[in-house]
Amino acid sequence: MDLLDTLTAKGLRRETPTREEALAVLATTDDELLDVVAAAGRVRRQWFGRRVKLNYLVNLKSGLCPEDCSYCSQRLGSTAGILKYTWLKPEQAAEAAAAGLAGGAKRVCLVASGRGPTDRDIERVADTIAAIKDANEAVEVCACLGLLSGNQAERLKAAGADAYNHNLNTSEATYGDITSTHTYADRVDTVNKAHGAGLSACSGLIAGMGESDEDLVDVVFALRELDSDSVPVNFLIPFEGTPLAKEWNLTPQRCLRILAMVRFVCPDVEVRIAGGREVHLRSMQPLGLHIANSIFLGDYLTSEGQAGQADLDMIADAGFEVEGAGQVTLPAHRSEVAAGGCGTGGGCGSAGGCGTGADTGCGGHGESASAGGCGPCGSHEPAAAVAEAAAEGTEAAEAELPEEVRSELVKVRRRGAGTELAPNA
Repeated sequence: MDLLDTLTAKGLRRETPTREEALAVLATTDDELLDVVAAAGRVRRQWFGRRVKLNYLVNLKSGLCPEDCSYCSQRLGSTAGILKYTWLKPEQAAEAAAAGLAGGAKRVCLVASGRGPTDRDIERVADTIAAIKDANEAVEVCACLGLLSGNQAERLKAAGADAYNHNLNTSEATYGDITSTHTYADRVDTVNKAHGAGLSACSGLIAGMGESDEDLVDVVFALRELDSDSVPVNFLIPFEGTPLAKEWNLTPQRCLRILAMVRFVCPDVEVRIAGGREVHLRSMQPLGLHIANSIFLGDYLTSEGQAGQADLDMIADAGFEVEGAGQVTLPAHRSEVAAGGCGTGGGCGSAGGCGTGADTGCGGHGESASAGGCGPCGSHEPAAAVAEAAAEGTEAAEAELPEEVRSELVKVRRRGAGTELAPNA
């Protein structure tokens, strides 16, 4: 197929495809799907070999967010039966992180619900980063705390954070349809603040919210322009109790086309399959590894993933290998631009340069499609909400899911950080 030959050649040269070519990937037929995966796979192997980077989420503060992001189970007004608790202590977060690191995770993503951190919150996270790195100096730490202000990005960098996640989620044209309490421009500003402070920029998207192909292409080209080092691709998990609970419109084939389009537009960045892969890719998850070079291990923010050992078995069975702590994730032309740490810098598919812009998504599995990608909805909880979170934490952990929830597809997390149960890692 001429289209795929062209896109493969451009990806191997780190050239930008046209918008028309990106749209054409999303319009391919099921008969062409394996050809699309194979073409994107060639680009993936050129820059990342057969390595798969493992990331692990630690939800530092869960639920009761005052923002109204329609996709998020932690949003203002959500009736999803998720865990609700205020800040974990540094030692609790370090213990949770250790479970993921024992399973092979290379990066720990520290996520907190809310619009953005206060200065006191930055101090909390700094203490948590220290506790995690005291136990494992080589671990990468990505913070995902919502909208940043002032010199907060610089303070996180000084505290030892390697990356910052804040997802764009969808196109600028449709952003107001999913959130009213902050703007698309607010998100771009935070990604720029993180990158300007020397943090590796992690910013991604959520697919499956009713967006058009044009919206998907718009947000991915915006991420390229922001020079995001890693792009988490979340697939909406439609939690009951949220406005998007009925948006079950993704298929495994659609998800693979979206991943391939992202890879072609951003050929040499870390493309991460984030929240919703088990729900929407299902038995076709191994094909996703031929396109993306990064996944989350185990559970997400508010939903359960497949067992960590199942992730490791899937990687091995598909002929891939887990990326080691001593390996640099990004290609040399990007990682060498970085001031140090975890390989930041370079242009998203550009010929070089530091860029101006951008986990995660990792700020929120980003956000996290209500589950993972890393990321909160974004906003600092009022004092009353924090008190309520502390009071309700134990009760929430024991809450039953409403009968109408599609529990065979969406299982609310009841283990790991913030609970008495061992994590899934």
